[in-house]
Order: sequence, then C-alpha cells, then structure tokens
Amino acid sequence: MDDASFKPSRRLFLASGLATGGTLVVGFGFDAVAANEGATRVGDYVAIAPDGTVTIRAKNPEIGQGIKTMLPMLIAEEMDVAWEQVKIETAPADEKRFGAQFAGGSMSTPMNYEPMRRVGAATRAVLIEAAAAVLKKPAAELTVEAGVVHHKASRTKVPYGKLVATAAKLKLPDPASVTLKPDSAFTIIGKSKGGYDSPAIVEGKPIFGIDVVVPGMKYAVFVKPPVYGAKLKSANIDAIKALKGITHVFTLQGSGDFHSLQDGVAIVADKWWYARAAREQLEVVWDDGVGAPHDSATYAAKAAELVKTKGESIKAQGDADAALAKSSKKIEAWFEAPFLAHVPMEPQNCTAKVTANGVEIWAPTQAPSWGRPHVAKALGVPEDKITIHMIRCGGGFGRRLENDYMVEAAVIAQKSGVPVKLVWTREDDVAYDYFRPGNYHKLEAAIEGDKITAYKARAVTFARDGKVAQGAGITPHEFVPLVSKNYALEQHLIETLIPTGYLRAPSSNALGFIHECFLDEIAGALGKDPFTLRQELVEAALANPPQPAEGRGPVYNAKRMKAVLNTLRRRSGWDTAKSGNGIGYGVATYFSHQGYFAEVAKVKVEDDGTWKVLKVWVVGDVGRTIINPTGAANQVEGSVMDGIGEMMSEITFEKGRAVQSNFQDIPMIRMPQAPHIDLHFELSDNGPTGLGEPALPPVIPAVCNAIFAASGVRVRKLPLLPETIAKAARA
Repeated sequence: MDDASFKPSRRLFLASGLATGGTLVVGFGFDAVAANEGATRVGDYVAIAPDGTVTIRAKNPEIGQGIKTMLPMLIAEEMDVAWEQVKIETAPADEKRFGAQFAGGSMSTPMNYEPMRRVGAATRAVLIEAAAAVLKKPAAELTVEAGVVHHKASRTKVPYGKLVATAAKLKLPDPASVTLKPDSAFTIIGKSKGGYDSPAIVEGKPIFGIDVVVPGMKYAVFVKPPVYGAKLKSANIDAIKALKGITHVFTLQGSGDFHSLQDGVAIVADKWWYARAAREQLEVVWDDGVGAPHDSATYAAKAAELVKTKGESIKAQGDADAALAKSSKKIEAWFEAPFLAHVPMEPQNCTAKVTANGVEIWAPTQAPSWGRPHVAKALGVPEDKITIHMIRCGGGFGRRLENDYMVEAAVIAQKSGVPVKLVWTREDDVAYDYFRPGNYHKLEAAIEGDKITAYKARAVTFARDGKVAQGAGITPHEFVPLVSKNYALEQHLIETLIPTGYLRAPSSNALGFIHECFLDEIAGALGKDPFTLRQELVEAALANPPQPAEGRGPVYNAKRMKAVLNTLRRRSGWDTAKSGNGIGYGVATYFSHQGYFAEVAKVKVEDDGTWKVLKVWVVGDVGRTIINPTGAANQVEGSVMDGIGEMMSEITFEKGRAVQSNFQDIPMIRMPQAPHIDLHFELSDNGPTGLGEPALPPVIPAVCNAIFAASGVRVRKLPLLPETIAKAARA
C-alpha cells in the first residue's frame, strides 16, 4: 500500500486536564515543550463539557477549502461522538502546539489525516478507561456509540459528559499506541457534512478578516508605489492631515525585503471611507524609473530571441536532439501562458494592535507562521510577543501565503499608537499581487511510424536576482517525460522585478495547458485518437516506470492513472461522442499535488469565436477515502470553474505597472458560463491526499482541445479570446 499519510518526525504527545466549569480538555503537540509544560498546557484540540458537547479545534487556516469542517471530522470519527454534538473553533496560530499550520499545496489532508485521527482515538481510549472505573466493568467489554459508553452485557451506560472529572485524572495513552478504526467502521468519515461556517456565511454574519472589529480601532489605507521597488520622493501629507476624519498620516520606508514592507504613505482615519476619500487627494511623487524595462511586449520579444539558443538543461533522458535531427516527421509549436492575478473575493486586510506588552494580529492568512518573522523584524519585537488570530479567508488561491498586508497593518498600528484595520481596495489587490508568472515554450516532437521518438521543450520563465522567481519554476517532474525515451527540457530566464508567487496548482496550472495541448497535436500528427494515445503512454509507463525524483514526494503511479482514464472513457461516452457543427470534445490528464485526474470537456464554439463549456466529466484518484464527499465535490467543481475562468484573463505590464486593475478588465467566470460537471472519484488502496489543486490543471487543456475539435483552431496562447478563434478559423 502506498500510504501518503504524514508521519511527524517529532513525537506526538497528548495531555489532559479539567478546565473551568468541569470541562475535560485534551492537548496535543509535536515537540519538546511537553517535557516542560506537561499537563499544564491543555485544551489544544478537544474539550468535552458535562452536557456532552464536544468542542474541537481546527488547526489550519480556512480559505474556503472546507478544512475547518474536515479536520474535526477526523477527530470526531475516532472519538465516536455524534456529529450533532460537535462544535468547532479555529485554533490560534501556534506551531509549537499544533504543528504546521498553513493552507497550501493540498497538504492539509496528507499531513493531518493520521495525526488527527490519533488525537480522537487517544481521547476515546481515556474516556473508556474512565467509564471502566465509573461502571466498574472491564474496559475490554465496553463499546462507544455516539458519545455514550455501553456495557452491553449489563445494559449499563454512561455518556462522555459524565466522565470528564474521572477522565481528567487519567494519563492519556501514547497516540502511536492506539488502534485506529478500519475504514469499514467509519460513521463520520466518508459521510457528507455541510461546511460548519456555511449557515453564518449565508446569513451574512461577520466571520471574515474584513469583518474584524476591536475596541478603539481606526481604519487605514496604505498607498504604495505603482512599481515594485520604487522610492517615495514626496507627498502632500500636511494637506491630507487636515481632511475630515483623518487622525494620522505618515510615510513609511520600505525594508527592501520582497515579502515585507515597501515605501508608502499611511492614512489612518475614524472610518475607512474617510481614509479612502483622503487617498484620492493624496499627491505622491515616486522615483519609479526602475520599472522602465519591464513591459509585457519586451518580455515576449526577449523570449522569442532566447529560444533560438540552447538553455540550461533541466531534464534530459536519451538524446532528443539526435532523434529530432534524423526524424522524417517533426512537429513544432510555440505556447504562451500569461501572468495571472489571484483576485480572491475578499481583498487583503489585517487588523493589528501593538502595545508595550506585545503585538496582536487578526489576519485572514494562509500561512501565519510565515508572516510572524517579518512582523517581528519590522517592529523590532521578539516573535514570541506576537499573537496571531487566524480569521476565515474569503478565498486565497495562494495569494495569502504572502503576509505583506500583515506587516503593513502592524507597522501602521505601531507608529499610530492605536489598533488599526488595514483594508486594501480591489485595485490594490491587483496592483500589488504576487502574480502567477507567465512563461513561453517552444515544443518539438519527432515521430516515426506510430511512435514519438523525441520530445523537446525549451522554456522561458522569469528570474529575480538571477534565480528562478518565486512560483516560476519549470519543473522536470511532470507527465511529459513519459512521452518519449528521448526527452529534453531546457530553461532560459528573464529578469523581472514583478512580484511573483503561487497560484492554485503552481506550475501545473500553466504546464498542464502547454504540454497536454501539444500532446493533442502529436496525436493528430500520428493519426491517433487523443484519448487512446494517452492510454498507450500510460501503458508504456507501466512497462517502464519512471524513477523517483529527489525531494518530489511519491512517484508517478501509472496504474492509478490507467484506472482513472478507463473510467473517464466510459463515463464520458468518449467513443460515441461526435465532434462537429460547432461542438467539440477534448481530453486531458494530469498528476498534480499527489492527485491523478483526467477530464473531458464538451465545448460549443460559435461562428464569431464565442465559446462556452457545456459539460466537464472529471475522474480523479486521491486515495481510498473521500473524507467529506460534499466538501470534496465543492473543491473539484471549484477547480474546474477556476481553471475555465483563468482562460479568460491575463495581467500585462507597462513600465513595471499592471495594466489591468479591477473586474472590468479581469473577466471572471459567471453563473451562465458555468458548465455541468460530472464527477467521479476512483478509489484506490492509497492514503487520502488533498483536493484543493489537482483537478484544475487538466480542465484548461481539455477545453482547449475541445475547441480544436469544434472549430479546427489550435489554442497555443491564453487568454482565449473569441476574436482570436474567429480570426484563426477564417485563416
């Protein structure tokens, strides 16, 4: 069995005790703090009240991926409590107590699936021991159902709530020693549960970062340069100070740290709209000449020149150049993927309070521990004096892995001397994003008979200070090396000052489009059905499995992708689906973030190039268990919608500035454009893995390949504009 469950290198420990009101609390951690604090630090994960209510803390940030519901499900399952008894709270940001706390890389499931279950199982074990003492029966004869311990032979029972005082005196077992349930015994895991916060969201209750209010709080905006790294020369600060409702106006000097503070002007006011209105009257002069060489057109021209020369070798097997040189049939294509913005529905915001006793921060962040050292450095305070409250995020998609807004709020609060809520405008959110980096690719393939004898990819991506920019890596561990025994991947770099970062399914979201679209072109050159070609490549990988890539986690498992493809072919009706009359079907696969996904898209293309995705069939393998089917479906459907939406937009630059600024020029997918989605999970004998990202990469090439089937137009550049399709169709 290939079990992807996370095995912590530090010993998992538990401690318990009795809190105010007679509540049993169970603590949990990963490090040596246990030796110093023992049972005095309690209540980290589970609290059981005398009335039987069980409060469970969710340790990771909630950004809409359902983790606040899913992680407590794991604990509740092994505790054997009824879900209706459970209340959920978000844990504070404290990695000494909770281990890694972040939302990214689809890692929450594989890292926490077993540890959270062991917390529940150990809690259950100590409650059974307590029940044995209360009922005066052997623990081995006791069973638990819905938070009630039964001794069936004597028909006696006792609910968890009546055991808290006794259990608090007992020593919790080593979590590694407890026995976990077999999957067949699950009563919560595998059963659909609505999002814990969903009722509050539907009712419009203030649960997001942007809703935070603390006593004495003021509101702030922070005006930064239009070009990253530009310096502030002057600003009409005295005039702004005189405006209605304004309490503080001051300049801040950037730290020079890519992840921290830039030069800017802070405006603090009694109300946010006062600060926003004052900003409109702010006159700032920037020394922004540093952005002059950074234009999208310049980048594209540089890329076109660079691919004419050999780049740095990233991956090589066999001899692709020799095979291409002697081949009688070659195909070649040029692909471009644009820069993209994250644009979560909730713009960046943070509330901060700085006093002599320390710093308190309320932030919708995906990675609180990544922000803490930057705040400490900017404020000149020790990290252990910073308390971070993780507030629900209104989307993240990777943007909130960066915590620049946290640093800004803390610095403004420190200098103004009052608690401050910093709120970005949508224009700020776009202009100061950490963009998904664009990239360019020259692809070549050699064909002999019905075989791909060579595959060569020469990529151009972006660098900062001579090193591959954040999120810009062209990884060698994608599906493509399976295509041919002669494979080469080369890379050129273009220096950029544009901040770049991680967008949902980093790297794969662009590389999936590029290589899976080219694979369809290869299928056409071979005269093969594109679905059949992919199945043949998977069969070839079964016969000659890929070698593990150092530091990249699990090896690509062709057996799993084979099962996914077989099911997709059947469910989608591929063999009877007919493209024509403006309707087309396209297929693509991808292995991303430990998930195996294949998708078929049905697309309609009008004569004017307007296109619409009518239906997407999705089959994925993320292990043997789907923890919360409703949440899992939401993640996959969201990934499909997100991928289609990404095909509509781009971010371009002029002199280092983002040209696009708001939703009027960053199209988002709308309800009328949403396709029907047919989803199936192919269960396999593997540990469960994450779902936030792996369903996204295949949908983009599947749609592009369907557009070719419908219109005869190959998609090699995004965004996909109707006028581009119409023009190409007429050519």
